[in-house]
Amino acid sequence: MESKRQQKVARQLQRDLSEIFQRDVPHLFNGAFITVTSVRVSPDLSVARVYLSFLATKNKQLLLETIQEKGKVLRQHLGERVRHQLRIVPELNFYLDDTAEYADKMDKLFSGLEIPPAPAEDEDE
Repeated sequence: MESKRQQKVARQLQRDLSEIFQRDVPHLFNGAFITVTSVRVSPDLSVARVYLSFLATKNKQLLLETIQEKGKVLRQHLGERVRHQLRIVPELNFYLDDTAEYADKMDKLFSGLEIPPAPAEDEDE
């Protein structure tokens, strides 16, 4: 379970990273629309797991690798934003958030199910 401090820092990092992706460095990723879906911070606030979602991108894995390569640049931009709020800038680990794709897959599976009607119960019982 995350502490209140971890949750606050995670929300701040999510907000700042979203702005960095959309305003500061969109040119690094060919203008791809990158969404920061969630951020999880370690208890000592030194490591942040950043989950990303991409829209209108053909090769998501390649874009994720590009983001991981540019991690130092992103961390530097993040450091400029949070330098008065955090003692250390957390190390950023990026992951692909496939929750929407998984939910879509599950919806297709459930829509393909044929559920027989429930047997009628006797009213005498």
